[in-house]
Amino acid sequence: MHRLLLMSVVGATVLCTVGAQNDNSTGELALPNPKDCANRIRHAQFGTHNYFFSWEYDLTKDLKVDWITGRNICRRHCMDLVSLETREENEFVKQRMINGLIRFFWTSGRKCNFEGCDREDLQPPLVNGWFWAGSGVRLGSRNNKVTGDWSKTGGAGDAQPDNREFEVEGKHDEACIAMLNNFYADGAVWHDIACYHKKWFVCEDSDVLMDFAKKTSPRFAHRI
Repeated sequence: MHRLLLMSVVGATVLCTVGAQNDNSTGELALPNPKDCANRIRHAQFGTHNYFFSWEYDLTKDLKVDWITGRNICRRHCMDLVSLETREENEFVKQRMINGLIRFFWTSGRKCNFEGCDREDLQPPLVNGWFWAGSGVRLGSRNNKVTGDWSKTGGAGDAQPDNREFEVEGKHDEACIAMLNNFYADGAVWHDIACYHKKWFVCEDSDVLMDFAKKTSPRFAHRI
């Protein structure tokens, strides 16, 4: 049975689950470990947040994981999968991937396709149901298309997001956002991907999780 969570989407609260129908990303969300938070690896800083790039760390440089596992690794360290909320942040992370010769990585991007996502303003999910799970910020839409750095092509030659795996096989909803590096000769851009696929990942500081860790373990607060 899925664990219920409260999540904010554009100032409103919706009830959601960690997992989703037609998706293998089910699992419990990890709580931060204050000691791991204090000792987290910080590869770079952008704005006020630190970032961890899994391919740049010896212990994870060859590790590829599904979306929920990537989130939980980040969350244990007071971080979450990266939320690419501005063009500048997107370009910063994209360049890091290009320089690292990495083919793909998970972001926190998620489609609201589970229980509690039947609000009228989130329909259709492929257009209006996308949000950054790491921050709760919703992606916008224009002219009946979701906005963002989406690829103009994919495995079927269609612009992203296209939910191709579900349309072809009828099994797994492509409910998570990964950045792919010229996978379809399309540059470094976003694709909707079924969440069970395994990829490298990027973690970004989570203000919410850092505050939680500081309150639950004051002895580490000055180091987080």
